Amino acid sequence: MKEALQRSGSAGSSWNNQVVRNISKQRGSTTASVHLPLTHTCTDKQQTQQRNMFKTFPCAAVEVKNEPILSFKEGSHERVELLKALASLKGRTEEIPCVVGDEHVWTKDIRYQLSPFNHSHKVAKFCYADKELINKAIAASVAARKEWDLKPVEDRAQIIFKAADVISGPRRAEILAKTMIGQGKTVVQAEIDAAAELIDFFRFNAKHAIELQRQQPLDAEGSTNTLLYRGLEGFVAAVAPFNFTAIGGNLAGTPALMGNVVLWKPSDTAMSASYSVYKILRECGMPPNIIQFLPADGPVFGDAVTASEHLAGINFTGSMPTFKRLWKQVAQNLDIYRTFPRLAGECGGKNFHFVHTSAEVQSVVTGTIRSAFEYGGQKCSACSRMYVPDSLWPQIKEQLLAIHKDIRVGDPVEDFSTFLSAVIDDKSFGRIKKWLERAKSSPNLKVIAGGNCDDKKGYFVEPTIIETRDPQDAIMNEEIFGPVLAVYVYPEKDYREVLRLIDATSPYALTGAVFAKDEKVIDEASSVLRNAAGNYYINDKSTGSIVAQQPFGGARASGTNDKPGGPHYVLRWTSPQTVKRTHVPLTEWKYPYMG
Repeated sequence: MKEALQRSGSAGSSWNNQVVRNISKQRGSTTASVHLPLTHTCTDKQQTQQRNMFKTFPCAAVEVKNEPILSFKEGSHERVELLKALASLKGRTEEIPCVVGDEHVWTKDIRYQLSPFNHSHKVAKFCYADKELINKAIAASVAARKEWDLKPVEDRAQIIFKAADVISGPRRAEILAKTMIGQGKTVVQAEIDAAAELIDFFRFNAKHAIELQRQQPLDAEGSTNTLLYRGLEGFVAAVAPFNFTAIGGNLAGTPALMGNVVLWKPSDTAMSASYSVYKILRECGMPPNIIQFLPADGPVFGDAVTASEHLAGINFTGSMPTFKRLWKQVAQNLDIYRTFPRLAGECGGKNFHFVHTSAEVQSVVTGTIRSAFEYGGQKCSACSRMYVPDSLWPQIKEQLLAIHKDIRVGDPVEDFSTFLSAVIDDKSFGRIKKWLERAKSSPNLKVIAGGNCDDKKGYFVEPTIIETRDPQDAIMNEEIFGPVLAVYVYPEKDYREVLRLIDATSPYALTGAVFAKDEKVIDEASSVLRNAAGNYYINDKSTGSIVAQQPFGGARASGTNDKPGGPHYVLRWTSPQTVKRTHVPLTEWKYPYMG
């Protein structure tokens, strides 16, 4: 998820700006508003009154804005700070333990995170949690759950707001540098992820958590009704991907915000940045045992958490096969659980750009270059299949190839003009290499740009454009997760058939874009492709969703479409309790008509 160079919000926002809350009573004929600074906490008297009324605390409206994207221009303060942070990490290997409560644990299973563009650099040394340690973490989390869940949501939100402010200011450069070196991101790709999006997730989710308290049932004469937004009864397992530092923070942070305890399994290839996010949360007041930091082998972690009676949810971003495996394990173990676990998953996509003959060619070309090749196509929203009418293909092809010649692939730390760097690891490199080899040997496919790769120093893959004669070829329906764009050129008159083809070709339904100026075509495409994408763009690229502006997620094989970044996401991690309090005693058992 996601990038944008223009976002709403004041460019002058600084890390120590106070988030102002407008606390308003909802019940009664008058509304009282109080402006509270970030450091506000309820008094003991207030908390006692609230518990007596079965109200968590006064309802709130919270004002936050999207974090501005910094420019990192030559000589700017943010660039100077980032260069310092990058220099401090050069050649360094960070040691990262498993953390259960306040205990830092090292097992014998030692692993290393390598820099994608320089795999001789061991970015981090870490260890895998074994089954025993995972079970220990589960027990400690479950023991801490009740006290954390009873804490007013506003107090929990204070921690998340504070973490967002810290990342926005004094720790911004650190997290960006670790994301660049450890995950191979360019300056702008790190900025829109590890800074802006993570900050937005924290601030907007905290806002939504507080404002959720306003969603209350109707009262009736003689009684009051209240919804208490409890956390889930048990623990949540958060399984994070490598490609967005922000997603890891959200997968673990949002359930914790809502009163849950979390076992966070970070990605091996995003370990350094993830550990910084975890440490910031702890430094900002997250108590021990609320989020356990547990690097682990995927199957070992999955087997352990799904075998626990206390599993209450899985918050997942990753591959479809892995999510299916977890889902099947949960299904097989249903009889052991104390509650039905919540399963939330985002599993990637085979995202499309459909081009109509009425489209603006320049918009198509620049949008497709960015969507397909930024961060090496390693975004779940990246465009990997494009459908172009034969009448426009000569122009579009010419412009794509012209830009392709100028794309710089390399070291994003040493050269800030790099447009994309290496893919994440040797497994990814090997998988993409097989696709390139297939493209060169298949009679249906023609490589028109790129097609080469080299892993001597880093896992480098050229941005590649492939033209296919067969719209049903595997390259048009299987996820590659690399800088590979497949193009099908269709007869202009057959655009309606192509729209139906797009909808039916791939099992995924994450993102997609339609480029057209003809309003009738836009309406027609929107109808045909209604279920083909959870995030649907008109005359814009398939990447670039922003928290609170375009909540993200898709259905079909792309996941459960829970829309993180939207106002409803926090509700996913609650188990509401309805409380009715009667103020007029019931004195008669007979109904009036009974005589």
